[in-house]
Amino acid sequence: MAPLAGSAYVQYQYGYPHKTAYRAFAPPRSLTEAWSQEDKSSLSLYLHVPFCEMRCGFCNLFTVAGPLEAVMERFLFALEREARVVKGELGPASFSRVTIGGGTPSLLPAPLLTRLLDVAEETMGARLQEVPFCCEVSPETSTPERIALLVDRGVDRISIGVQSFLDEETKALARPQKRALVNAALDLLRSRGVETLNIDLIYGIEGQTSATLLESIEEALRWKPEELYLYPLYVRPKTFLGKGQRAWDDFRLELYRVGRDALLAQGYRQVSMRCFRGPHAPAPFGPAYRCQDDGMVGLGVGARSYTTALHYSSEWAVSPTAVRGIIDAYTAREDSAFASAHHGIELDGEEQRRRHLILSLLADGLDEADFRAKFPGREAARDFPELEALVSQALVRRTARGWELTALGVERSDAVGPFLQSAPVTARMREYAVR
Repeated sequence: MAPLAGSAYVQYQYGYPHKTAYRAFAPPRSLTEAWSQEDKSSLSLYLHVPFCEMRCGFCNLFTVAGPLEAVMERFLFALEREARVVKGELGPASFSRVTIGGGTPSLLPAPLLTRLLDVAEETMGARLQEVPFCCEVSPETSTPERIALLVDRGVDRISIGVQSFLDEETKALARPQKRALVNAALDLLRSRGVETLNIDLIYGIEGQTSATLLESIEEALRWKPEELYLYPLYVRPKTFLGKGQRAWDDFRLELYRVGRDALLAQGYRQVSMRCFRGPHAPAPFGPAYRCQDDGMVGLGVGARSYTTALHYSSEWAVSPTAVRGIIDAYTAREDSAFASAHHGIELDGEEQRRRHLILSLLADGLDEADFRAKFPGREAARDFPELEALVSQALVRRTARGWELTALGVERSDAVGPFLQSAPVTARMREYAVR
């Protein structure tokens, strides 16, 4: 369906192919073979912590709430074993950026958080003090001890999930949260001198209005965040809020425009549909990050890894029972099992080109010369006639360098991305049964 003909909110296209297109490999794929022909001089390292203090009503991330410390201890032990094996399979490799996500990494007690950082630095060899290093936190887990540990070890960007500064709105998200606690966490982060602070907010909450969204944005701006992400609320299967879905496209689009215009008026630059970067944000350092190009090594159950032709991860689930089962299987693995990819998808040449198209277009645009250099003998317009369909709907425009989204295209990014998916990937996603 053409992006203007249906919902503006089809799917958040943060990667391609989507994880619901992954399947079990038979037989498993050797990591030594998968990485043997890859450029490993500037990889990204991602560590996934599948635990949170609570499960928000909108969340479909791979995480479980309220784990016992013994469960987190078993997870760290398994992750340490995985890292040693993966490092051996990779061979010589350098990491140009590190991200710790989840879940809520800052839920880990300080000794376990220290062990996690040691995995990145000592086992994998990432130079945490020298490369872009991001960690996700929550207001509830942003204690002085944990934040000091992260900053002292080299974290230069912290992303905190606030979602809303209004207690009644976070309650509607099945995320009980007190504004005073959020304020205290943000004060702490600023006092520790975090170089780049990102605040996540959500729009489309039951009972939210343009005025209350603006109140949250104005409150967030008190801390002068270098980045601010505005996420539309999605109601998904197996989540708490997914039990009572309703149509609200016009409502979300109205709030998106209100939030966008408010941030632009304050001098923030819109980087993507969700990301806004402040005029005071530091200049990026290290190699330019482009997820359509970078090799990604993911560690921890729930993490995904990307080579040019192979994307792989553990299984994915949403329901607490299924997630716990996958975590239990991960912690019980023999070391030898970490030497192979067991679940994922293989990308042929057409899918590699499509991945480059989608992730470029939804970010800083598709550079035609870059496309030709990466895929000799190929032309984006010839390979993907869908581009002209998007141009005809005023969602994409031609530029001197290639193609980029229009303002209308940016606000409909969650429809443009799925529109550009291949038929085989879309079919696999539709066949997937969410657990």
